[in-house]
Amino acid sequence: MSDSANLQMAIDQITAARRYTKTLLEDIDQNDWFRQPVAGINHVAWQIGHLAMAQYGLVLFRQRGRKLEDTELMSSAFRKKFSRGTTPNQDPDFYPMIEEIHDVFERVYRQSMEELATYPLEQLNDPVEDPYAAYPTKLGCLIFCAHHEMLHAGQVGMLRRLLGSDPIR
Repeated sequence: MSDSANLQMAIDQITAARRYTKTLLEDIDQNDWFRQPVAGINHVAWQIGHLAMAQYGLVLFRQRGRKLEDTELMSSAFRKKFSRGTTPNQDPDFYPMIEEIHDVFERVYRQSMEELATYPLEQLNDPVEDPYAAYPTKLGCLIFCAHHEMLHAGQVGMLRRLLGSDPIR
Protein backbone atom coordinates (compact mmCIF):
# COMPACT_ATOMS: atom_id res chain seq x y z
CA MET A 1 0.00 0.00 0.00
CA SER A 2 1.28 3.48 -0.78
CA ASP A 3 1.88 6.03 1.97
CA SER A 4 -1.02 8.05 0.58
CA ALA A 5 -3.35 5.05 0.81
CA ASN A 6 -2.13 4.23 4.33
CA LEU A 7 -2.77 7.78 5.46
CA GLN A 8 -6.24 7.78 3.92
CA MET A 9 -7.03 4.46 5.60
CA ALA A 10 -6.00 5.90 8.98
CA ILE A 11 -8.06 9.06 8.41
CA ASP A 12 -11.09 7.00 7.40
CA GLN A 13 -10.77 4.84 10.53
CA ILE A 14 -10.43 7.88 12.82
CA THR A 15 -13.48 9.46 11.15
CA ALA A 16 -15.57 6.29 11.47
CA ALA A 17 -14.62 5.83 15.12
CA ARG A 18 -15.59 9.42 15.93
CA ARG A 19 -18.88 9.11 14.07
CA TYR A 20 -19.69 5.99 16.12
CA THR A 21 -18.74 7.60 19.42
CA LYS A 22 -20.98 10.57 18.66
CA THR A 23 -23.96 8.27 17.96
CA LEU A 24 -23.45 6.72 21.39
CA LEU A 25 -23.50 10.15 23.03
CA GLU A 26 -26.62 11.46 21.27
CA ASP A 27 -29.18 10.34 23.82
CA ILE A 28 -27.14 10.36 27.02
CA ASP A 29 -28.54 13.08 29.26
CA GLN A 30 -25.78 15.45 30.40
CA ASN A 31 -27.04 14.97 33.95
CA ASP A 32 -25.71 11.41 33.63
CA TRP A 33 -22.23 12.27 32.35
CA PHE A 34 -20.69 11.99 35.82
CA ARG A 35 -22.90 9.18 37.06
CA GLN A 36 -21.05 5.97 37.84
CA PRO A 37 -23.52 3.08 37.52
CA VAL A 38 -20.93 0.92 39.26
CA ALA A 39 -19.27 2.98 42.00
CA GLY A 40 -15.68 3.99 41.42
CA ILE A 41 -15.42 2.50 37.92
CA ASN A 42 -16.20 4.91 35.12
CA HIS A 43 -18.31 7.73 33.73
CA VAL A 44 -19.06 9.29 30.36
CA ALA A 45 -17.32 12.60 31.13
CA TRP A 46 -14.00 10.85 31.79
CA GLN A 47 -14.33 8.74 28.63
CA ILE A 48 -14.89 11.80 26.42
CA GLY A 49 -12.18 13.88 28.07
CA HIS A 50 -9.79 10.94 27.77
CA LEU A 51 -10.58 10.51 24.07
CA ALA A 52 -9.88 14.21 23.45
CA MET A 53 -6.58 14.01 25.34
CA ALA A 54 -5.52 10.80 23.57
CA GLN A 55 -6.38 12.09 20.11
CA TYR A 56 -4.35 15.20 20.78
CA GLY A 57 -1.42 13.03 21.81
CA LEU A 58 -1.62 10.55 18.94
CA VAL A 59 -2.66 12.74 16.00
CA LEU A 60 -1.13 16.09 16.87
CA PHE A 61 1.64 15.88 19.49
CA ARG A 62 3.15 12.59 18.31
CA GLN A 63 3.08 13.78 14.70
CA ARG A 64 4.51 17.30 14.95
CA GLY A 65 5.32 18.05 18.58
CA ARG A 66 3.68 20.61 20.83
CA LYS A 67 2.78 24.01 19.40
CA LEU A 68 2.14 27.16 21.40
CA GLU A 69 -1.39 27.40 20.00
CA ASP A 70 -2.18 23.91 21.32
CA THR A 71 -3.12 25.53 24.63
CA GLU A 72 -6.16 26.89 22.77
CA LEU A 73 -7.17 23.30 21.98
CA MET A 74 -6.66 21.90 25.46
CA SER A 75 -5.11 23.22 28.66
CA SER A 76 -2.42 21.34 30.54
CA ALA A 77 -4.82 21.03 33.49
CA PHE A 78 -7.42 19.39 31.21
CA ARG A 79 -4.84 16.92 29.88
CA LYS A 80 -3.76 15.93 33.39
CA LYS A 81 -7.32 15.11 34.51
CA PHE A 82 -7.88 12.69 31.63
CA SER A 83 -4.45 11.26 30.90
CA ARG A 84 -3.46 7.62 30.87
CA GLY A 85 -3.45 6.18 34.35
CA THR A 86 -5.99 8.59 35.84
CA THR A 87 -9.01 7.23 37.67
CA PRO A 88 -12.45 8.72 37.02
CA ASN A 89 -13.56 10.90 39.92
CA GLN A 90 -17.30 10.96 40.53
CA ASP A 91 -17.18 14.57 41.82
CA PRO A 92 -18.19 16.81 38.89
CA ASP A 93 -16.43 19.76 40.56
CA PHE A 94 -13.10 17.97 39.98
CA TYR A 95 -13.56 18.33 36.21
CA PRO A 96 -14.22 21.09 33.72
CA MET A 97 -17.88 21.64 32.88
CA ILE A 98 -19.46 19.18 30.44
CA GLU A 99 -19.63 21.89 27.75
CA GLU A 100 -15.86 22.38 27.97
CA ILE A 101 -15.17 18.64 27.85
CA HIS A 102 -17.37 18.33 24.78
CA ASP A 103 -15.85 21.44 23.15
CA VAL A 104 -12.30 20.14 23.62
CA PHE A 105 -13.40 16.77 22.21
CA GLU A 106 -14.71 18.56 19.09
CA ARG A 107 -11.85 21.09 18.76
CA VAL A 108 -9.12 18.46 18.92
CA TYR A 109 -10.93 16.36 16.32
CA ARG A 110 -11.37 19.33 13.93
CA GLN A 111 -7.70 20.33 14.32
CA SER A 112 -6.64 16.72 13.78
CA MET A 113 -8.61 16.46 10.55
CA GLU A 114 -7.30 19.82 9.37
CA GLU A 115 -3.67 18.82 9.94
CA LEU A 116 -4.13 15.34 8.48
CA ALA A 117 -5.43 16.92 5.25
CA THR A 118 -1.94 18.32 4.63
CA TYR A 119 0.12 15.63 6.34
CA PRO A 120 3.70 15.32 5.01
CA LEU A 121 3.71 11.75 3.66
CA GLU A 122 7.47 11.46 3.97
CA GLN A 123 7.06 11.50 7.79
CA LEU A 124 4.49 8.71 7.97
CA ASN A 125 7.05 5.98 8.66
CA ASP A 126 9.20 8.03 11.04
CA PRO A 127 9.81 6.12 14.27
CA VAL A 128 8.22 7.07 17.59
CA GLU A 129 9.34 6.19 21.09
CA ASP A 130 7.42 4.09 23.59
CA PRO A 131 4.62 3.98 24.39
CA TYR A 132 3.08 2.89 21.13
CA ALA A 133 0.51 0.23 20.39
CA ALA A 134 0.15 -0.56 16.68
CA TYR A 135 3.55 0.09 15.10
CA PRO A 136 6.49 2.16 16.37
CA THR A 137 5.85 4.77 13.65
CA LYS A 138 3.81 7.92 13.18
CA LEU A 139 1.42 5.89 11.02
CA GLY A 140 1.08 3.44 13.91
CA CYS A 141 -0.02 6.31 16.17
CA LEU A 142 -2.71 7.30 13.67
CA ILE A 143 -3.99 3.75 13.35
CA PHE A 144 -4.00 3.32 17.11
CA CYS A 145 -6.01 6.54 17.52
CA ALA A 146 -8.97 4.89 15.77
CA HIS A 147 -8.54 1.61 17.68
CA HIS A 148 -8.27 3.45 20.98
CA GLU A 149 -11.43 5.44 20.29
CA MET A 150 -13.36 2.28 19.45
CA LEU A 151 -12.16 0.66 22.68
CA HIS A 152 -13.50 3.62 24.67
CA ALA A 153 -16.66 3.80 22.53
CA GLY A 154 -17.34 0.27 23.78
CA GLN A 155 -17.08 1.57 27.32
CA VAL A 156 -19.42 4.46 26.51
CA GLY A 157 -21.82 1.91 25.00
CA MET A 158 -21.69 -0.14 28.18
CA LEU A 159 -22.29 2.99 30.27
CA ARG A 160 -25.29 3.88 28.09
CA ARG A 161 -26.84 0.51 28.83
CA LEU A 162 -26.11 0.75 32.57
CA LEU A 163 -27.69 4.21 32.56
CA GLY A 164 -30.86 2.74 31.06
CA SER A 165 -30.52 3.55 27.34
CA ASP A 166 -31.41 1.08 24.64
CA PRO A 167 -28.60 -0.40 22.56
CA ILE A 168 -27.64 1.40 19.36
CA ARG A 169 -26.97 -1.83 17.47
